[in-house]
Amino acid sequence: MLEALRQQVLAANVGLRTHGLVTLTWGNASGIDRERGLVAIKPSGVSYDGLRAQDIVIVDLDGDVVEGERKPSTDTPTHCALYRAWEEIGGVVHTHSTWATAWAQAQREIPLLGTTHADLTPHPIPLTRTLTAQEIERDYEAETATVVIEAVGERDPLELPCVLVRGHAPFCWGADPAAALENAVTLEQVAKMTLLSCTLEAEAAELDAAVREKHHQRKHGPQAYYGQR
Repeated sequence: MLEALRQQVLAANVGLRTHGLVTLTWGNASGIDRERGLVAIKPSGVSYDGLRAQDIVIVDLDGDVVEGERKPSTDTPTHCALYRAWEEIGGVVHTHSTWATAWAQAQREIPLLGTTHADLTPHPIPLTRTLTAQEIERDYEAETATVVIEAVGERDPLELPCVLVRGHAPFCWGADPAAALENAVTLEQVAKMTLLSCTLEAEAAELDAAVREKHHQRKHGPQAYYGQR
């Protein structure tokens, strides 16, 4: 079932290791078939070494296993809630990548200082609010999605494709699993560049609005001209 989607999700998970975004098994990628309402996601705690397409678990949008012999990622309720909230997205990636996680642990949003950031999103990378004890007890993973969705607010989730979960780590998403992976890779570089910039200049100014908009629109706008046709 969903062999093409399984292959896409496998490639995104392998990409997490290739791009140095995961240590041990600290991360996961998923993708969704919107017509069937089914999600393909990495199995929980399984090493990326030797991960196969048949290891990818198929679940419904409630997180119940439809096909697969392994237990799905413990973050499955978060992924499924994001898919339910935003019909635009087709892939979700969660990592504990070093630089982005450092911002999440410092409990700081990532300010928009440069054009690399603007190419990803025209917004600072937001930080979620603190989960309440009641939310953690009720359904920690699902409520993690709640605060991620709150942090994005009324903004287009494809225009703001990542959020830092306070004290935890980043979640990223995109039109498909490959795009979600690309956004996670870009976020990690933005997090590193911004931290280094703030180390050099604690009062570093935000990027000029006109430059910010130009960079974002030339890559993502209706008249985008970055890349090949």
